[in-house]
Amino acid sequence: MNDKMLHLMGIARRAGRLSLGSDAAVESMRKGRARLVVIAGDLSPRTAGGVELAAREEGVAAVRTKATMDEIGMALGKRAGVIAVNDAGFAKKLIALCADE
Repeated sequence: MNDKMLHLMGIARRAGRLSLGSDAAVESMRKGRARLVVIAGDLSPRTAGGVELAAREEGVAAVRTKATMDEIGMALGKRAGVIAVNDAGFAKKLIALCADE
């Protein structure tokens, strides 16, 4: 579990740079705002597959994290299994932190 990643996602949420939930994330990708999609480790395979497919179609990077939806919920204040990062700087740093997991 990467506490730095969750902390950074909390900062991004407070800055208004995240879209939470699969529907909001897919909409953000379709509108060209999303720079990264983070998928919780315990998200259902069906939902994760649909989000990954949408990310591939839109050319958005998607990463799976070991963090559970509950852990993400504690960090963000709202339980979510799919998070779209709508800021290039936050996305770049989160990709680096996910690689360290």
